[in-house]
Amino acid sequence: MTTQILTRDWRWPVAFAVLAVAVAALFTLHTHWAAFLQWCLATQITLHRYLVMYLLQLNNHQYSGGVWLLVGAFFYGVLHAVGPGHGKFIVTTYLSTNNESQTAARVIPVLGSLMQGVSAILFVFVLAVGFNLASGDLSESRWYVEKVSAVMIGGFGAYVAWNAAKSLRPRTLKFNAFTPLHQHDADCGCGHHGVGASTQGDWKTRLGVILAIGARPCSGAIMILLFSNALGIVSWGIAAVMTMAIGTALSILGLSLAVRYARNRTATFFGDDTSQMRWLVPVLKMAGGVALILFAVVLFLTVIPVSANGDFIAAGC
Repeated sequence: MTTQILTRDWRWPVAFAVLAVAVAALFTLHTHWAAFLQWCLATQITLHRYLVMYLLQLNNHQYSGGVWLLVGAFFYGVLHAVGPGHGKFIVTTYLSTNNESQTAARVIPVLGSLMQGVSAILFVFVLAVGFNLASGDLSESRWYVEKVSAVMIGGFGAYVAWNAAKSLRPRTLKFNAFTPLHQHDADCGCGHHGVGASTQGDWKTRLGVILAIGARPCSGAIMILLFSNALGIVSWGIAAVMTMAIGTALSILGLSLAVRYARNRTATFFGDDTSQMRWLVPVLKMAGGVALILFAVVLFLTVIPVSANGDFIAAGC
């Protein structure tokens, strides 16, 4: 018993040291956040122009431009995932507060990213082709779609927080008088102990994560589709958008696996059999839900304004 207590006592100083490093890193990021956003915007505009140039080469029957279009779209997707975005925030929040399997940690971000590409395709071809909307009308439609997607993310955050709050309510114990009660111990293997408890999400929650990520189409993907549609090379535009989605999926996949690994290591570090910490998992889920709601509010208030000349003008193309 004394050995176990001494073993756990050193964990808290290490945890506080890691927390101090994380706070320092967040403070540094906050200090340089404006410069980081400017760099992301400048890089995005540059990549937009290159992708448009490759589309123009294809339009002039320079088919080498098609290869460079797909390569550029892939790297655009990878770099797009590096910058600030809702997909990374949703995946990080969900996986850090839910003990998901490795398969789910892989499938969820990939499907969400691919759905982003599909959403952009549906957005452009339903509105631009189906309803023949002008550029200004498309920009206004995009504005509404991003507002609605922010509301969806907030609704998903509220759903997560509400389910976590319900799990904190005291429950009535029911047992059969002829069946002996289960006695919990360190080796019982029932998975109901501490921060390492089995808290895998159900299919509704997983579907909510995928929809929250994919319902907000990438502005770069919309721009590529609009240009390809105007030039009459729609198939190349679709291929570029889905290649872009694959690049984003791979980046977010790496992030999701890293978050899952960090969560599992943290659970192992603090131990799974501490009954006093059973409340920690639902509290973390509630915190994650609240964080998603706050993030949705920021997204709702910072949607790119409507451009009368079209979003491609606002994007620097």
